[in-house]
Amino acid sequence: MTIIYASRHVTTYDYALPVTASHHAAHLMPRARVTQTVHESGVRVRPEPSHRSARTDCFGNPVLFFTLEERHRSLEVESVSLVTVRAPVLPYAETTSPWDQVREWLASDLSPDTLEACRYVFDSPFIATLPAVEDYARSSFPPGRPILAAAIDLMHRIHRDFTYDSAATTLATPLAEVLRQRRGVCQDFAHLQIACCRAMGLAARYVSGYLHTCRVAPSTSEGAPAPMIGADASHAWVAVHVPAVGWVDLDPTNDVLPTLEHITLAWGRDYDDVSPLKGVMMGGGAHALHVAVRVTPCAPPAAPEPPADPDDHHTAPGRK
Repeated sequence: MTIIYASRHVTTYDYALPVTASHHAAHLMPRARVTQTVHESGVRVRPEPSHRSARTDCFGNPVLFFTLEERHRSLEVESVSLVTVRAPVLPYAETTSPWDQVREWLASDLSPDTLEACRYVFDSPFIATLPAVEDYARSSFPPGRPILAAAIDLMHRIHRDFTYDSAATTLATPLAEVLRQRRGVCQDFAHLQIACCRAMGLAARYVSGYLHTCRVAPSTSEGAPAPMIGADASHAWVAVHVPAVGWVDLDPTNDVLPTLEHITLAWGRDYDDVSPLKGVMMGGGAHALHVAVRVTPCAPPAAPEPPADPDDHHTAPGRK
């Protein structure tokens, strides 16, 4: 099953004082993967940059760099894309390898897939494997439990134990504080699940992207289905490395394994690697930020499919 989406992501900064020069990096273009084909993708910047260039970063994500050299009091960055999303073939969680065996493989195996996964085992700028994090994680990881079953249980617990609250945290809020107050946003919950996995010696990476604006998740109780949390803005979730399968996505904010409603932009060790837009500037003073994301299904385009990302695969027998 597939769905084709058109996405539009507009970021606007209004500055109290003129900005005389600025340099920016944007992770705003979707990446190709086994479950996602990118048909069109472009970024428009106002005012027009004096320099712009695109490349692929060390994680395989497309990145746009641009420089503004004229004075300006506002900046608008608009990204538009057309992608096809396919439902992944998911492995049976109970038949995946024991998590403690996976931990040993990651510590000793020298195969290319394992070495690539190892870059997501260690601490990163936003994620520290604190003793409190390991204590929280441990009940999901009894000895011998299949790795995907353990990761799904951890996802369920984070969704149950933590409250989505957009006013509770900022990007500067430490993970220890998120764990203490049990509140946060999708970035916090993704960071927490990744930290828990890494505390157990496993590889987990941060995934940024979008949710279908109007799609709903399966109901967790009787009655109407629950609305997805994180639509109309950038979203974040997690991918866990499962040997012989590949990377399996999990969304602790919505307590789901992503299928057709998630559009992938980029992945890295944590938010710092894949933030949608960051940079440095001269001047500007205080600023106001506005972000709007719209994702809508649309008719299929007449375009060839680009090759899938070789770092994203599912090879084990499974089910949709």
